Amino acid sequence: MAEDTDPPRYASAPCFAHELADGVQGFVTVDPQQARDVARWRKAERERLIAARLAVPADERAQVADQVGRALDRIVPHGAGTVVSLFWPFRGELDLRGWMTRAAGRGTCIALPVVVGRDRPLIFRAWQPGCAMQRGVWNIPQPADGENLIPDIVIAPLVGYDARSYRLGYGGGFFDRTLAAMQDRPTVIGVGHETAAIPTIFPQPHDIPMDVILTGADAGQAGEP
Repeated sequence: MAEDTDPPRYASAPCFAHELADGVQGFVTVDPQQARDVARWRKAERERLIAARLAVPADERAQVADQVGRALDRIVPHGAGTVVSLFWPFRGELDLRGWMTRAAGRGTCIALPVVVGRDRPLIFRAWQPGCAMQRGVWNIPQPADGENLIPDIVIAPLVGYDARSYRLGYGGGFFDRTLAAMQDRPTVIGVGHETAAIPTIFPQPHDIPMDVILTGADAGQAGEP
């Protein structure tokens, strides 16, 4: 993960935070050292949040996934005219495969993200129940073949999220790089457990906020699509 270096492990806000200045899309770093400090803090916070997510009982995660699925039904238009990108669950992420299957049965075009290179945007490959799958990055299943689609809606898993709707991911930069490269920006919905909430991710100029965040029945929504 190119943005991280080996850090000391801590979860509280680092002391450099007051030196970050307001700028485009939130905080911008003043110098390279601060950028490295942010990367180290994110690495430690990422590990803490993933451990907290894995500690949530499986039945509770399933309940939250059901609540998020019902919220998605209220805001995602179904039918052949809509392309929705989802994800295959990994390391305690919400399992929305049931919702994905039902959405496909209602005629919605479903896609899964595919990593094609370390510093390249993701592509979105068509998925349908029973299609051939293969292992991709981190051994996450992805469609073995099929049409590349351009999603109208991207549903992305959250490692962390803050009150300004910025997402903390796994550190590879794929998500933000992909959104930045898209000519027509899709609606972006972050989904996860409420344990993913943090005061700030210390957003950098390349970070792109979510349009909506869903974490269950009492989740805060950051706008409407």
